[in-house]
Formats: sequence, structure tokens, C-alpha cells
Amino acid sequence: MEHHREAWSGRSVFILAAIGSAVGVGNIWRFPYVAYENGGGAFIIPYLFALLTAGIPFLFLDYALGHKFRGSPPLAFRRLHKRAETIGWWQVGICFVISVYYAVIVAWAIRYFFFSFNETWGDNPSSFFSNEFLHQTDEANVAFDFVPGVAFPLVVVWVLTLAVLIFGVQSGIGSLARLFVPLLIAMFVILVVRALFLQGAGTGLDAFFRPNWSALAHPTVWIAAYAQIFFSLSVAFGIMLTYSSYLGRKADLTHSGLVVAFSNSSFEILAGIGVFATLGYMANISGVAVNEVVSDGIGLAFIAFPAIMSTMPGGPLFGILFFGALVLAGFTSMISITQVVVAAIEDKFDIGRVPAVLGVGGASALISLLFLPTTTGLNILDVLDSFASNIGIVGVALVATVVIAWVLRRLTSLEDHLNSLSSVKLGFSWRLFIGVITPAVLAYMLIDETITRIQEGYEGVPSVIVNTFGWGAQILVIVVAVLLSFTPWRRTHKLDNFEPTKAGTRV
Repeated sequence: MEHHREAWSGRSVFILAAIGSAVGVGNIWRFPYVAYENGGGAFIIPYLFALLTAGIPFLFLDYALGHKFRGSPPLAFRRLHKRAETIGWWQVGICFVISVYYAVIVAWAIRYFFFSFNETWGDNPSSFFSNEFLHQTDEANVAFDFVPGVAFPLVVVWVLTLAVLIFGVQSGIGSLARLFVPLLIAMFVILVVRALFLQGAGTGLDAFFRPNWSALAHPTVWIAAYAQIFFSLSVAFGIMLTYSSYLGRKADLTHSGLVVAFSNSSFEILAGIGVFATLGYMANISGVAVNEVVSDGIGLAFIAFPAIMSTMPGGPLFGILFFGALVLAGFTSMISITQVVVAAIEDKFDIGRVPAVLGVGGASALISLLFLPTTTGLNILDVLDSFASNIGIVGVALVATVVIAWVLRRLTSLEDHLNSLSSVKLGFSWRLFIGVITPAVLAYMLIDETITRIQEGYEGVPSVIVNTFGWGAQILVIVVAVLLSFTPWRRTHKLDNFEPTKAGTRV
């Protein structure tokens, strides 16, 4: 018999946890810029097309794998087919890499939350971020000069992450999601409402929503939409697969997936409104066009927004809300990323939750603290993030879809499992999206990104850092995934005597 597996107390807790994972810092600082750069209001068409043809179908695939085979990615793929386990470990490895640097972004947001009270960044947020806060250097090699102002909050992030995970799926992750996700939404709604009343907000919203229909003729715009959907929904690298494995045996999977997907997209559009209303204010007081103040990512969050906060009435409160939202969004995503690795180690080596959490978390935290709170940490983080997202996640998603759809030909049985439990039924279109459209788009994305990185490097970052933390890290993940898949399972009954969740009547 299979040992007791942790479970969510109900579907609503699972949905909140899944939303907490999907809604991360990328929703706030990536989507608005991507939409603006790729047709503004017209981008909503390829965005929705990508959501319906790739994002939601892949979310359903993750749910089907996790729920039917009741395991972390390596166990679920091993139960799917004995030679597919490597795919699961590849996903786990990507999550391990992401956890190493994602914790640092949360640590930065915590520091800036407190900086907001008295606008510590002063008159030059750009210089403050790079010099006074991060103490960045342009060294070509990896430096180990530690920055205490980053290291200390990073330790706090890891301690809190491990504490939540030790409490388990329901008492830890579920309880956190029930508190943090509604709080995150409330904080962000207040922030957006405040932004809408800033002078010049209308100009910013006009820049964000004004459609450039000609952009729809460019393939790069459609690829950008697919990329955004994959990166924001937490699909394809084990999170949703792991979370769905803790659902009850008769949960409505497709309805849950639709709630999560559309909640995530709604938050992204809300973020776009808030960000561009604020950028419109910045353009207004600076006497320039909106396109001259637009930025994304780290530059938007830690440079552009602090500069805006310093000029607006009630800037400290705006900063507290903004960075508070970043902390909450980042922390819930951080928990889900680390849980994938913990669950895999629990399953493979049949060890208790506490040693699994401490072992996984200890290793991740050690690597994180060794390389990232340093004077070259920003470059390392940037490279790790770009390669994990654009090479790692895209690569494993491509391999997984091809193997499941064309090598093992298991889409029909997975579809049957979803339909036996769910209120929203799937059909031929789901198999078409997962088996043909999604792999085609992923293949294009992976080939294009690989060629670009080989030819151009990465944004002027020294090649030793790109080769070590970019290509090197992703190759190491695959090598370790292969080795772990050949490591014997501690309890083979998990593989030999397992009965998949059976089709049944939904309750």
C-alpha cells in the first residue's frame, strides 16, 4: 500500500495556492512592458490566443499528470513510463535553480519595503540601487565580496520559506495562501486606485491600451504572447503538477484550472493599469512622452518606481503598498518553487518532511548566499533568470509535450481522466493544442533563443558568467536529472503497486 500523502483541505485552498504561485513578481514588472512593446491594446488578441491554445491546455496537462499519478514530477513521470522519470527531474532542477535567485529578489523587495518609509534612495534611485545598495562592480570574473544589506534579508527569506514548508502542504502552504493571496489582491487594488488619480494617469493608460494593429502582423509579437503566458502561469516546470497531486481524488480539475488561469491574467492586466497610470504621472511631471519613461523588470521596480514615489504626494505609502505587494507575490511563488524540490526528494528517498525541507532548503540557501549577495550578484541573477526561463523551462516543456503526445501517446488517457472528473469537458482541440501548436511554438522559441545567445552572448555580461551560470547551470541540471533517474527508488512499491486515480463520478 502507498504511504499517506499530504492533501489540501479543499479545492478552494488549492486554487488560492495555485494563484499565489502563478502571481509572482513577473506579473507586476514584466507583463505591462511586454504588452506595451508588442502592440499595446492589440496585444490582448495574441495574449488571449496564447492563453487559450497553450497556457490553459498545458495547465490541464500538469493537473492531469499530478492528479492521476499522485506524485512529484519525477514520481509522476516515472509512473507515466519508467523511462520518462528524467523529465521530472529536469523540472525539479529548474525549480532548484530558480529558487536560488528568486529568494534574492524577495530579499530586495523586503529591503525596499522598509526604504519606502523615508525614501532612503534619495534623489538618484539608479545610483542608490547599483552603488549604495548592491555595491555592484563590473568585474569580468565572479566576485565574493559580500554585501551585508542583501545577505541579511536573504537569510530571513530562506528561514521563513523553510518554516512554512516544514508545516506541510495544508498547515503551511495552504494557510499562507489563504492569508497572503487575498491580502496581495487588496493591497494591489488600493495601489492601482491611487495610481488612477495621479495627474497624467490617463496619458499612461492611453499609451498602454492604444492598439497598434499592425503589430499583429509580426510573428515576434505572437511569440512574445506565448512566452508571457508560459512564464506567468507557472506551467511546465513542476509546480502545478506537484500542487495538483495533493488534491482529493474527485476534484473538478478543469474548472479549477480556468479559475487559476483567468485570475492570473486578470492580475496581469490590473498590474498593467497600475504601472502605466504611474508611468503616465512620471511622464507628465517630467514633460516627456510616456515611451521615454517606460522600463521593465528590475529597472522598473527598483529604479523607476522609487523615482516616481519621491515626486508624488503620499509617496511613502505608495512605496509601502508596491513593495509590500512585491514581497507577497514573490514569497508565495518562492514557496511553490521550493516545494517542488522538497516533494521530489521526499518521494524518491522516502524521507520525512523536515529532513527533506532542511536538506533541500539548506543546499539552495547555501548556493544562494554564496554567489548572489555579492558585488557581481546582479549579473549572476540576471543570467540565471534568463537561461532558466528562456532555455530551461521552454526546453523541458517541449520535450515533455513531444514525449507525452507523440512517443508515449498518452494524451487520450489523460484527457479521459480530466473529463471523468471535470465540469468543463475537453476534446480534440485540447489534443491538437498540446500535441501540435504548443510544441511548434516552443520549438521556435527555443531555437531562436539558443541561436541568439550563442551569437550575441547575454547583454554585455562577461562571458565567464554567461557560460558558468547560463549554459553551465542548464547543462548541469540535465546531467543531474539523468543521474537521479538512474538512482534506485527507496521504496519500489511506489512504482510497482501503484494504482492511478481512477475515473469516477465528480463530487
